[in-house]
Amino acid sequence: MAFADACNWINGNVNSNLTNRNSIQAICYSDVKSQFGLTANHVVRACARVAANRLTAKRKRRKVREFKPTSFDCDARTFRIIEEGYLVSLSTTEKRIKVPMRVSNYHIGKLQGRPSTSAQVCKHRDGNFYIHIQLKSDAPKLKKSKNVIGVDFGRRDIAVTSTGNSWSGKDISSIRDKYFRTRTSLQKKASQGTRSTRRRAREILKRLSGREKRYQSWLNHNISSSIIREAIATDSIVAVEDLTGIREVRFVG
Repeated sequence: MAFADACNWINGNVNSNLTNRNSIQAICYSDVKSQFGLTANHVVRACARVAANRLTAKRKRRKVREFKPTSFDCDARTFRIIEEGYLVSLSTTEKRIKVPMRVSNYHIGKLQGRPSTSAQVCKHRDGNFYIHIQLKSDAPKLKKSKNVIGVDFGRRDIAVTSTGNSWSGKDISSIRDKYFRTRTSLQKKASQGTRSTRRRAREILKRLSGREKRYQSWLNHNISSSIIREAIATDSIVAVEDLTGIREVRFVG
């Protein structure tokens, strides 16, 4: 609650044209710290969140939305992972607390021995609190190999490799056409039906959009995973076609 209140106060009292977190912090740091009882680092994170939200709103030509008490940001000084028993130590407005985490084996493997740089504690719609942890890792060194798998992207075939593998776009085109027909029908009902029909149609349209995006993400993941598995098995590097500037191409008749 205090973190969200601080963000709202900063956004309402600091010049709205300021989008640099250091500039915002220089103006309001002392006031925020004394009014809301936040630790020094939480004040810094509040200024950073306001700055980031202002930049996003400016890019989308919108106003900054009200900050709700559903999350707060942490840095390496305001939170710490305790691997023994998997607890998270958090700084609050009163004292530092230790909270047990429910961690899967997959995440334990990711967290072990890795320095965490920052985190965000969020309350999700299910009413539970989750901590999103950012880890720092060095990029692997570029691998040198004489074997190369070239990948070409298209519409008829989503991807074609130089080794002869391809993934047809026929299925996804038919699914897109199906979703298009369904959306057209629902959009008509959403504008011309009864009040309850219009509301119901809008709800289904929203669900439909999410379902289509999830299918596309699932398909892309499976294709990319197949290409990487082949590269690992054949000790190859992957070369992807360069599409930079493709939309700027013009044909002169």
